[in-house]
Amino acid sequence: MNLISNIWNHPQTSAAGLLIAVATIAGTLSQQGVTLGLAGKGTVVTLVGGIATALLGLLAQDPASATSAASTGLTSSKLGVWALIALLLPLPFIGGCSGVAVAQDIVNWTPALQSAVATVDTTAAMLAPADAPVFAAATIGFDTASNVLVVQAKAYLANPGASTLAQLQNQVVTFQQQVNAALLQAGRIVNPASQQHALSAIQAVGTIVSAMLSLVQSVSSKAAVAQMAASSTVKTASIERYMDAEKSVRMVAGHYGEPVEEARTQVTQAKLNMVMAGF
Repeated sequence: MNLISNIWNHPQTSAAGLLIAVATIAGTLSQQGVTLGLAGKGTVVTLVGGIATALLGLLAQDPASATSAASTGLTSSKLGVWALIALLLPLPFIGGCSGVAVAQDIVNWTPALQSAVATVDTTAAMLAPADAPVFAAATIGFDTASNVLVVQAKAYLANPGASTLAQLQNQVVTFQQQVNAALLQAGRIVNPASQQHALSAIQAVGTIVSAMLSLVQSVSSKAAVAQMAASSTVKTASIERYMDAEKSVRMVAGHYGEPVEEARTQVTQAKLNMVMAGF
């Protein structure tokens, strides 16, 4: 009776809790590859999870009178926090993609990655003589790392299993760490023009690698993500000041052919997910 009474007396709290539970369960099922059938271009699980998250957002904005807020003990600001927590959970259904779709998305990024690395290779010639060796030393491993990542991304697409995923997880973190370390090195370049050229070239690679890391993270178990984060020693927070957020947003928008605002949400979500995971 107390359970029924609590639900009756605190409907907003109960509804929010139920929606968060539905969203979390949908994310877990999607993580394990459970679809419950197709729904449009996605699956039943992704549809239910998406609807639950959307309703939670509407509930958080539902205006309540002072009387009802006092009686339920849950203000709209608290509901907003609950909605934010649900939205920040690393749930694969946010993108509505299966493992194969994610693998294809990763492969779709590889031409842009190879182009960005090629730009890095020619950037040293644009720097001041004293700065070129610093930049070259910082980015010396980019060609090899990108080639290995492209090969492993295609291997995962051909066979999206545990072993190919593990190799992809290892390589994308390895490359991400190389990029982060290179950004720190480029940030020490004193000449303003040289520093701008260096950071711009490295960031282009970093944006793509971060996008690929986010995609890999979305199809990885919590234990695997924790292991990936543990091997990430140069954290996102340490290189944030060297990144041009709007440039990353424009790159993502151009790649997916989507509005800038939508891309900005995706970039912000991916960054928050990475930071929360420990990258």
